[in-house]
Amino acid sequence: MPRELTYAEALREAMREEMKKDKNVFLIGEDVGQGYRGCFAVSTGLYEEFGQKQIIDTPISENTILGCGIGASLLGMKPIVEMMFEDFISVAFDGILNQAAKVRLMSAEQYKLNLVVRLPGGSKNGTGPQHSQCLESIFMSIPGIKIVCPVTPHDAKGLLKEAINHEDPVIFFEHKKLYSLKGEVPEEEYTIPFGKARIAREGKDLTVIAVSYMVNVALEAAEILKEKHNLDIEIIDPRTLVPFDLETVGKSIKKTSKTVIIEEGIKRNGVGSEISSLIMENLFDYLDFPVKRIASRNSIIPMSPLLEKEVIPNKESVVKQIEDLLIL
Repeated sequence: MPRELTYAEALREAMREEMKKDKNVFLIGEDVGQGYRGCFAVSTGLYEEFGQKQIIDTPISENTILGCGIGASLLGMKPIVEMMFEDFISVAFDGILNQAAKVRLMSAEQYKLNLVVRLPGGSKNGTGPQHSQCLESIFMSIPGIKIVCPVTPHDAKGLLKEAINHEDPVIFFEHKKLYSLKGEVPEEEYTIPFGKARIAREGKDLTVIAVSYMVNVALEAAEILKEKHNLDIEIIDPRTLVPFDLETVGKSIKKTSKTVIIEEGIKRNGVGSEISSLIMENLFDYLDFPVKRIASRNSIIPMSPLLEKEVIPNKESVVKQIEDLLIL
């Protein structure tokens, strides 16, 4: 029988394997070691196995945490920086924008940062305005960094192992609702290269490009639409937003001639804006009508779970918008 792990367990296994292979790999962040073992328990057991040299607890100071990661990486180490919540990366934004992203160029490639910044994000039952955001689009505008957003446990492990040994800084987005998700994860060694999308569901009537947890929402919506209208929807999980696999998207659009992009970030200047521009610039002749974007309202995310549901896409709202688009 294939082995199953949760998303959190897959991330933990990736870190454990890389720490065993290379003493320069270490995890640093708030409460990642003794006691709490990370806000979402991803690092459970790692402190007991590797000790305080590879599992480093820090004060509540995101700017300092990231600065330590950048400095260690400049000295040839491979830090994994964990921010307790994605939202808190704003405190350390200068470290990403003006430091980590620019080291390779400004040092004439004397330095290449093996730096991973793990960001748990997204909504989860009313975590509120400062703990629920999806900020991928902000980082897409920064040259010099890679952006990864795995959906399955298999991809979480393979992409994290690739990120740990990558020579550019990697922003690694982890949606909070995915941590308990189970899936098959091989025991043998493997990595997943950046820039290679996954076909999460094959279809012929519509191409849906979904980001992070919205892949699962899209899969649920696709089953409903198949049952109600016999629509056969293809769903693409980009895996990485930078680099972005336009080739796989292009093959799908040439087959379906229609596309919808779904993300949890807000619609204004979102991930969908960039992807739709790439499609319109490169695949316009294959489209029957313009790209449709489905995203969160241009709103601060409310604390109330009921109001949150009105802001963020869900399977019901996705079904309704696709019906409005395709069903006459």
